[in-house]
Amino acid sequence: MPPPAAVNIDVSADGVDDNSASTTPAYLTVLGVDKLRANSIFSGGIAAIGLSDAFKSKSNSTKPMSKDFTYRLTLESKSRQPSPLKQAARYLSKEGMISLGGGLPSSAYFPFDHVSVGVPRGDLFSEKDIHEYAHNVTIGKHDMKEGKSAYDLSVALNYGQGTGSPQMVRWVTEHTEIVHNPPYQDWACVMTVGSTSAFEMCLRSFCNRGDYFIADEYAFCSAVEAGRGLGNDAVGIRMDSEGMIPSHLDEVLSKWDEKKAAKPFLMYLVPTGQNPTGSTQGAQRRKEIYALAQKHDLIIVEDEPYYFLQMDKYIPNSQSNGSSEDTTPKTHEEFLKSLTPSYLSMDIDGRVIRLDSFSKVIAPGSRCGWLTTSSKVCERLMRHNEVTVQAPSGFSQAILFKLLDEHWGHGKYLDWLVHIRKEYTQRRNTMLEACEKYIPKEVASWTPPAAGMFMWFKIKNEKHPSYKTKNLVELEHEIFEAVIDQKTLLAKGSWFFAEPEGDHPDMYLRATFAAAEEGAMVEGIRRFGTALRVSFGLPALKE
Repeated sequence: MPPPAAVNIDVSADGVDDNSASTTPAYLTVLGVDKLRANSIFSGGIAAIGLSDAFKSKSNSTKPMSKDFTYRLTLESKSRQPSPLKQAARYLSKEGMISLGGGLPSSAYFPFDHVSVGVPRGDLFSEKDIHEYAHNVTIGKHDMKEGKSAYDLSVALNYGQGTGSPQMVRWVTEHTEIVHNPPYQDWACVMTVGSTSAFEMCLRSFCNRGDYFIADEYAFCSAVEAGRGLGNDAVGIRMDSEGMIPSHLDEVLSKWDEKKAAKPFLMYLVPTGQNPTGSTQGAQRRKEIYALAQKHDLIIVEDEPYYFLQMDKYIPNSQSNGSSEDTTPKTHEEFLKSLTPSYLSMDIDGRVIRLDSFSKVIAPGSRCGWLTTSSKVCERLMRHNEVTVQAPSGFSQAILFKLLDEHWGHGKYLDWLVHIRKEYTQRRNTMLEACEKYIPKEVASWTPPAAGMFMWFKIKNEKHPSYKTKNLVELEHEIFEAVIDQKTLLAKGSWFFAEPEGDHPDMYLRATFAAAEEGAMVEGIRRFGTALRVSFGLPALKE
């Protein structure tokens, strides 16, 4: 069951210090929208332009300012000027203003009167319960004019600002302060159409053609391809069970030959439940990498789609002694403190660009997320939005606002996150139990992931009969085809090479426990185990 609503806490209570598991201010764990907004600079109505400063708590203004990293911007980014048409929107706040200036279509010609969506009722979060007991929320065309809502279709379906709708900017700003509480004053949020698009925007804003960026040696392939298409190759840093190894990062940057290319300063990381390896950086590892970012003056792009899918340590059935203790967090504060601190929460300089997304916790097809960084950099990224994607889909923003703000609120959204964390933990455990049963340990090994959606299998290719006659890529494909022959699909480790031409002595395959029905997932692992036995010439498993 989701945790009960957190108890009220005195708004004067002090936040935990920087060495604590969470940097969440104590008063924000109340998670009551009214109290949070009563303590913000902005209190009432909806701003014409959604800037994060309007929606932060008053205590944010006591923090120090960030450093200025705009000197790192490319000529393309520096050259962008504010859109005159977008800037003209500020005049619409004048009473009695009649607009004949903008190219906004009349909402009278939008062929939608309302949109209704069925969402969870109360704490009934299972798919069966949502289907059976769904609460219908409706977004009308003129709800704002009629005093029914803070957002409606007449606004959502028209052109908006490069920040995204002020309604969603308000919500993500509040959420960011609740969860991460950036330790400097001038941070801001900008809506995006998802993290892949946001990273491409970062590459174009900071890397000129021919520049390199830093990544894990095995990295999200879409991020690597986004860079390659722009003429920006990745520099892969070696990894261990906690992801990027700080000593190797320091070594690569300290010995960088600037005659070859400019020393890279943009670093792309998925610190939690990394794709593809499933590794999660602990708090100390993040502090070490952040310290190196300060030493080498790096900008960290913190891509965190799996941040809330952090799980308890896996305990095999053989070691559990039949115990089934429920370790689900019982309060919002307990849940937030259980999360590994983000780079954003420890960023005293403003050198982190955090990418958040609803893709893994609500729906990928929403194509809606946001980034958080210093307001100076946010302003440049907002200008990029204005001439490219403009903003996420109005339908998506309106539906998400209705669900997250008006129906759930921040507290119930955290309840939902606790729920899906528990669901994914069970899925992980099911896959791990199947691995223990079916995967031959003589030729494959794995580490139980602490977050995310992926299992990363190290294949002992040196034990394969074709090891001496085929190179790694050829041998990987032979094993991959053996798995396909068993009608199961895994991902090749080579698909995720940050440096495809680099030295890669080890072989990996990636599986996900996110999609398949649990029975099909167990059967898939059984078939994978069979494929390994066939390919390596091992005896069949006796069942």
